[in-house]
Amino acid sequence: MDVDPAWTSPTWYLDSDDPGVIAFAADATAGLDDPRDVAVALFYAVRDGFRYDPYNVDHAPEKFRASSVLESASNWCVPKSVLLTAAARSRGIPARLGFADVKNHLTSEKLKAQMQTDVFAWHGYSELLLDGRWHKLSSAFNIELCDKFGVRALEFDGTGDALMHPFDTAGNRHMEYVNQRGSFDDLPLERILADFAVMYGHDVATSNGGPGSAAAAGDDAFTS
Repeated sequence: MDVDPAWTSPTWYLDSDDPGVIAFAADATAGLDDPRDVAVALFYAVRDGFRYDPYNVDHAPEKFRASSVLESASNWCVPKSVLLTAAARSRGIPARLGFADVKNHLTSEKLKAQMQTDVFAWHGYSELLLDGRWHKLSSAFNIELCDKFGVRALEFDGTGDALMHPFDTAGNRHMEYVNQRGSFDDLPLERILADFAVMYGHDVATSNGGPGSAAAAGDDAFTS
């Protein structure tokens, strides 16, 4: 497969040339050179290095830059995917963003009530090109959160995909992919926020659409 330069180049959102992003990727992959090993290390560094918090939402464009995500202790799927994609590019791995609408059967009742749905539009993940094949990697849910919800944490060994499991460990429905949005060389933030406004209301799509954290929202399901 010919490698499109867009898959390895920095953008304003995917600022893989930022010193902080470069340092993060280098630290996470210290001593590793094989692209598969590098990809695996980066996946786990982002998955577990930043706790998933669906209430820690700020839709200001600068908050979606990979270098900005590094400054957070918790975040949600789209910024975490931006960071993983930029970190991969910084190590020379062709990478892009993928999106899908997902139905989360195990979301908390409080979050479902706020969103008025259990469908999460534009769920973000990363796509990394290894040995001529794209691998889809969802780094959203850290292992502590998975243990709390009773779902299997996503694993990646460099040979397959790491997408949300359809069932939890007890056999209950968990995550259902209901609409594929496609693959993107850069973050289509305007499209994402426009769809958020339609699906969830204008207030959710503004630059500060949430209470800031699960703790502030009083949703114990997403607190550590």
